[in-house]
Amino acid sequence: MKTANIPPSVAPTAPDSFYRLGVGLMILNPKKQVLVGKRADLSSASGKVAPWQMPQGGVDYGEDPYLAALREMKEEIGTDAVTLLTQSKDWIYYDLPTEIARKLWGGRFVGQKQLWYVFQYDGYDANINIHTSHPEFCEWKWIDPAELPNIIVSFKHDLYTYLLTEFKEHLKSDS
Repeated sequence: MKTANIPPSVAPTAPDSFYRLGVGLMILNPKKQVLVGKRADLSSASGKVAPWQMPQGGVDYGEDPYLAALREMKEEIGTDAVTLLTQSKDWIYYDLPTEIARKLWGGRFVGQKQLWYVFQYDGYDANINIHTSHPEFCEWKWIDPAELPNIIVSFKHDLYTYLLTEFKEHLKSDS
């Protein structure tokens, strides 16, 4: 487990086996805006405002994380018309609040251990289709990267803030 460059807020607090293996996807358009989706499973029917997030998902047993990232992209936004720009230097961790950890994934995990990828989106907005066979999002949009920590659930705030720092060179506008 390599975490030397990871600040304590996104480092593991438990043994690796307590974390679900996953990937995260920062997808950029030519304006350096980030694609986010509003969680379909936390829609306004609950009376709460659904959080937005970047696409992410689990890595199946024996699956290559990069291929998992492309699979998750197709599953969540209906396209993988992207070019890989970079990936996180280390695995990045986040813990779930206890009440969520007890319910999610059969209570087996305290959080996720993720590799994050930055992609340049090469397609057209019309190619993005969140109405897949198992929709994760009920809406999507492009946002300024600085907005990311403000739109996410509180337990991922440090993660998103860290990603902005690690990937800052890819978030600079070309103009």
